[in-house]
Amino acid sequence: MRHIDWKIGVEIELLAPLGSSREALARQVAARVGGSATRIFHPESETSAVPGHPVFENLTLGHRVADAQGAWIASFVDDLTLQADLDKSHVPRQGWYRIVADDARLLRLVQQHCDAEAPLEDVLAPLAALFGTQTQTHDGGMVRVVDALGASVAIGAPLPGERERPCEIVTAPIESGHAEIIGALLADARALGFTLPHEGATHIHFDAAPMRDPRALARLVAFYEAHHAALRAFAQSNPACVRLGGWPPELARLVADPAFATLDWLDAARRLAQVGLKKWCDINLANLVNETAGKDTIEFRIFPATLDAAEVLRWARGCAAILHFCRDPDAPDIPADEAELVETIPELSRR
Repeated sequence: MRHIDWKIGVEIELLAPLGSSREALARQVAARVGGSATRIFHPESETSAVPGHPVFENLTLGHRVADAQGAWIASFVDDLTLQADLDKSHVPRQGWYRIVADDARLLRLVQQHCDAEAPLEDVLAPLAALFGTQTQTHDGGMVRVVDALGASVAIGAPLPGERERPCEIVTAPIESGHAEIIGALLADARALGFTLPHEGATHIHFDAAPMRDPRALARLVAFYEAHHAALRAFAQSNPACVRLGGWPPELARLVADPAFATLDWLDAARRLAQVGLKKWCDINLANLVNETAGKDTIEFRIFPATLDAAEVLRWARGCAAILHFCRDPDAPDIPADEAELVETIPELSRR
């Protein structure tokens, strides 16, 4: 069985048992590796029904685990797509909160100047100081920051019902020992009674650098366009998972032009940046094009949540085989049907 010869990162969405939280798993992992768990802000976006504000930007609370030498092992964060399993009427858990604004830039200021370990009543004081104001306290424990003219900047509020239970494990990049690292993390989760969320997914990130080649990228796009149904079948994608789908049609038209494969990468990236790539699709290429700091990857988002490391490794081998196929200058044409697909890339067998 082919090993995984690519640097990857894995995100696995799980659910803490009633009465527990993602913090419990973070502390379990920290204890196992002899390291530490630090509370962090985790940025997320959600759609809004408020006129004029289609998206609310959030900072939720997560935990970053480092080993005894300070090296990042994994983070344990919220994912706002996980909703069905939570009792929204449940009283907020003491000490848990989120920070909301209508501009992600304001929340980046929070991340730079505020301390995620601080309690809700104090956490936004440094942000208020930047605007020359003081925090305002409102009913229900809500804390608000306004500017000198009274315009709202950000709001901190107790975390709504059971939102401490969703837990997305985000691993540090893994270059070797994939089975041992992922297996240990999921063993910790199983030991604490973590389960699979209704909408849960697993995302696998592959270092984007080897795919910064117009020909290889064009083959990957053509491969997906020909075999997206077979890939979903290989993955056994969760039908309840949200934020999946194809790319903008302009992408396939761009890379199908034979002239695209002759471009240097900088010119190719400029053209790719104009087709409207977004994160929320089956294979996320936005980070590849934008060279996103800290997440410069190609992300396969089609896999269901799992507590089985062997499944994650099987999926990762299949994705790596696709990328190798697309990069290989001597590879045959893209397979015509599913039978030929599995014959050409046996790692995509459903068994």
